[in-house]
Amino acid sequence: MHVEVDRPMCVGSGQCVLTAPEVFDQDDDGFVTLLSERPDADQLEAVQESAALCPAAAIRLAPG
Repeated sequence: MHVEVDRPMCVGSGQCVLTAPEVFDQDDDGFVTLLSERPDADQLEAVQESAALCPAAAIRLAPG
């Protein structure tokens, strides 16, 4: 899986960080920072949940 984030769309809710802290973080302004574009298979469920919970739809997942 390949993860992409659209930082300009991010509203800083932090749901992604709470759900998948190994993959997402927040910068000093509270906006999403991607720690891993290709997370491990064991993180798949948490990353999918993060994308679903994102109120701004700023997280996109693609195969690969």
